[in-house]
Amino acid sequence: LYNWYAVNDPRGLAPTGWHIPSDEEWRTLIGYLGGYPVAGGKMKEASTTHWASPNTGATNESGFSALPSGFHGLIFLFLGKDAYFWSSTEGDTDNAAFRSLHCDLSDIYRDCKYKGNGFSVRCVRD
Repeated sequence: LYNWYAVNDPRGLAPTGWHIPSDEEWRTLIGYLGGYPVAGGKMKEASTTHWASPNTGATNESGFSALPSGFHGLIFLFLGKDAYFWSSTEGDTDNAAFRSLHCDLSDIYRDCKYKGNGFSVRCVRD
């Protein structure tokens, strides 16, 4: 899990030839997968091996294979239930955009949270 400052560190969190997706790149992926109400399920690992039951809508049709790593704020939260992924897009001075997947929903959510939180990242090939 990484804070947003690591995501945007000029030394680069992603390996050469890869980058952390922007908010717009997330929107493009979600649109390609059928929109916010169903894209989350298409991105989640399709079992309850790692996800808490019921893992609603999980098909992993996209091959994204999201795992429920939860997040770190002041403590670790939602391990096994939710997945949170940073985008490279800043929301304001203190917050940045992220996407989240949840065990009881097939949706994918967008919000902005404190940059110091620890979220997962997925890299996109340049």
